[in-house]
Amino acid sequence: MTQIINQIIQFLQQGVAAIFKFLQLVWTWSFGQIVTIFQSDWQALPVWKIVLLVVVLGAVVYLLYKAAVQLWEAAVSVFKAFVGLLSAFVLVLPYVLIAGLIAFAGAWLIRTVNL
Repeated sequence: MTQIINQIIQFLQQGVAAIFKFLQLVWTWSFGQIVTIFQSDWQALPVWKIVLLVVVLGAVVYLLYKAAVQLWEAAVSVFKAFVGLLSAFVLVLPYVLIAGLIAFAGAWLIRTVNL
């Protein structure tokens, strides 16, 4: 049973690693293309290519803005989830403390009381 669980965990780790590798590949290629378009020689281009370049740059800026907004929303969601987790830890703390006190008292009674 342990071997099956280890294989499942290893499979999940490999899947997550492959996803992150693919994401890295896409991000690297995309930003390389974006840097290339920003390094265009504006003076050597005819007017229609300059207009096309402005349209392409506008689309790129708009899409990067949309990506930044989504990343910001995701970061806020992660922060809210972390705060929720910390709140849950604080809320269950009295129960854990009482359970520990009961266990301590029970162990003390078992060790010390002889009837």
